[in-house]
Amino acid sequence: MTHRALAELLALVAPPACAACRTPLAAADRLVCGACVRELPWLRGLRCPRCALPSHLSRGCPAAGAAFAAAWAPLAYDGVARRLVVALKFRGALALADLMAAQIAANLPRGLRDARAVVPVPPHPARRRRRGFDPADVLAVPLARRLDLPLVRCLRRRGGGGRQVGAGRAQRRDPRRLAVEGEGPVPVARVLLVDDVHTTGATLDACARALTAGGCPSVIALTYARTL
Repeated sequence: MTHRALAELLALVAPPACAACRTPLAAADRLVCGACVRELPWLRGLRCPRCALPSHLSRGCPAAGAAFAAAWAPLAYDGVARRLVVALKFRGALALADLMAAQIAANLPRGLRDARAVVPVPPHPARRRRRGFDPADVLAVPLARRLDLPLVRCLRRRGGGGRQVGAGRAQRRDPRRLAVEGEGPVPVARVLLVDDVHTTGATLDACARALTAGGCPSVIALTYARTL
């Protein structure tokens, strides 16, 4: 039995469901139902080019001391976008990566399109072994292809460190949790540093510091979603 025939048989036994809401997909839908596509929380209007937030409220820019030059994400980490990230990371819905990459590439501001390489945020080794894949890398591969840029895996995460999910801001920014170093030649040109979600920016900052220490002149922190 061919792979296509097997997929069609499985679709009859267990009809494909929306990755976000789990309702059965209509014939015209692909991975995500039309209702969820319409509810995607797009980030519109003016945003801080440094941290990608639409407002700093009463505080200053949280990325003021970060090593990356700018940050951007097409969506808020909320609602449908949050459920899609969860499906990718924790349910292994790897096919979503190409959809996410397409949404990033289609909306990427013109001013950020002069990068020369895509660099994925390196995985925590234990989580990489447990999952069998790395969400940032899975997202970076189709994004590099869509932007026609080389994918450069030049960073390595070392040391133990705890999970970033659920940790407070001070814990996330503790350098002992985020030991990142260059592994192989670092691009000596502007790069897009790719991860799934931008929360406090601690992981992106640690990676950007490793890149700039290796001679990279400018790092853009690029993610699918941004925590507001």
